[in-house]
Amino acid sequence: MQHLFILTGTSRGMGLAMARQLLSPKHRLLCLSRQRNEALQSEADTQSCGLEQWSQDLADAGTAAARLQQWLQQLESSTVASATLINNAGVIPAIGPVDRCPPDQLSLALRVGLEAPMQLTAAFLRVTGQWVDAGWRGPRKVLNISSGLGRHAMAAQAPYCAAKAGLDHFTRCSALDEAQRPHGARLVSLAPGVIDTDMQVQLRAGDPALFPDRQRFLDLQSQGVLTSPEAAAARVLAWLDRADFGHTPVADVRDS
Repeated sequence: MQHLFILTGTSRGMGLAMARQLLSPKHRLLCLSRQRNEALQSEADTQSCGLEQWSQDLADAGTAAARLQQWLQQLESSTVASATLINNAGVIPAIGPVDRCPPDQLSLALRVGLEAPMQLTAAFLRVTGQWVDAGWRGPRKVLNISSGLGRHAMAAQAPYCAAKAGLDHFTRCSALDEAQRPHGARLVSLAPGVIDTDMQVQLRAGDPALFPDRQRFLDLQSQGVLTSPEAAAARVLAWLDRADFGHTPVADVRDS
């Protein structure tokens, strides 16, 4: 039996770091990103780890969820020791007030950052719930990667903040639903801290006339307080392994 992990946003940054750290003969990984990562595939082959990568546009959340549901339905639950979904992908649109954000970018931020996690979680819970109904008793977990910006408002970041705030509350609600079910899944929306990724580069490049908090992000870099993607991934995966995972559905790695 293998531990099943489904991850989104694995082509780079913390998502890629998590995928690399999960490579193991004991694990089976399904990675969803806009692009496949051939170096990751080579590492998986070297370590005899079952890895499947989908080139999947998460902006088309319905198609992604239907594809995942069909894939899960074809698995033999008897070969799965545990099942975990990690919704990591996110998008920061044009930085500035919402009236300056191109409509297609605003829509993309909400589709990738909120709709896709909701749709994928629904598909994941639907199929693995059928496994439970048939007698499967492995643990099921959903880890949604949130942000401090989902809990603290910031000018020029309305779409991203809204998506992450929605992700937090979606997790709270779904955790309540699962708590009513025998052998329900455990869900957490976790803020991973400030990480040295392309998103930070994008924020530092914002127009100061439109982004009053730009200097804050410049200071984070100059002060050397940004966490590497590898270190952030390790902290997130450690949270996933906690015995009390799911006890607090909205959490922050910095609270541990």
